[in-house]
Amino acid sequence: MKKIKAKVIGASGYGGVGITELLIHHPFAELTTLVDLENVGKPISEIYPHLMGFCDKIIVSPDDPAALAPADVVFFSTPDGVGMKGARTELERGSKVIDYSGDFRFNSAVDYAEYARRIGRDTNHASPDLLVESVYGVPELHRKDINTSRRLVGNPGCFAVSCELGFAAAVKAGIVRPGSLIADCKTGVSGAGKKPVPTFHYPSRYDMMNAYRLSGHQHVCEIERELGILAGQPMPITFTAQVVPVCRGIMSTLYADLLKPMTEEEVIAVYKDFYKDSLFVRVLPSTAAVGSMHVRSTNYVNLVISVDARVQRLRVVSYIDNLVKGQAGSALQNMNLLFGFPENAGLDFVGKFP
Repeated sequence: MKKIKAKVIGASGYGGVGITELLIHHPFAELTTLVDLENVGKPISEIYPHLMGFCDKIIVSPDDPAALAPADVVFFSTPDGVGMKGARTELERGSKVIDYSGDFRFNSAVDYAEYARRIGRDTNHASPDLLVESVYGVPELHRKDINTSRRLVGNPGCFAVSCELGFAAAVKAGIVRPGSLIADCKTGVSGAGKKPVPTFHYPSRYDMMNAYRLSGHQHVCEIERELGILAGQPMPITFTAQVVPVCRGIMSTLYADLLKPMTEEEVIAVYKDFYKDSLFVRVLPSTAAVGSMHVRSTNYVNLVISVDARVQRLRVVSYIDNLVKGQAGSALQNMNLLFGFPENAGLDFVGKFP
């Protein structure tokens, strides 16, 4: 089989190196071009030495002829606002586009505007006509929609993946009370990206935990939409994002009131049935001795199911790697579906321990 050609825009950030790490081992894709505004002229292995001998490609600027050459798939590993301006050109070249930011997670300008407001951006979308053809990139929820006929995917937010997959089975089965959903989410420092800021300077972050964006985190927009679709009614959540002093990983502890008494075993059966076709979701009992380490550097999601029988409340602890399942891994999973490859191609590997 002839390999497809892949281009990464925003190659030198964490998202860029993440998809590079995955593409160099992909059986059906070839990484052809790395594009960025920074580190132009340098091999990516000079910036990330662990890539030496595996990927030594030179990073080129956006106006370099190599950057303008068409590719079969283009990954925009870029901040909000970049993909919405650059996607059209790549689509016109015949490429399929997967955007990491929130630019294409929504199918209407109104929905996008609320997301943009929460992060202090201009609420006007630069390419509103493209929103209607974008598909939301959580394969476990939209596998049939992410197919070879599609050409534009909005990759999900990292917290969103963790919460949506943690709540989805219960919400779809109608076993939890609307209005009772709570998401208590902790993320590693790498979730803030590569650029240094004072609050992530070592003395400020070591031994430091804090909640942030209590007035309204942007990922709530997509979480509530997806859960609402599953439930067939609004599913508001109380969401708290926190940063903890670890490098990578997300642990989301999710709560919801059960509508009727259920045992842990009964809820586990609901989850296992919902995810029976999802290769990367592992449903585990409350006795499972797992944590963030057990999904680190993988595309897997570990869902630990627990029922507090005293108050008839469901508790799900959802573990993902924020840089893989929360970013580059989901992007590659989406690429596989867009081109008709096996969904786990280039992703079916074990993590590293300890």
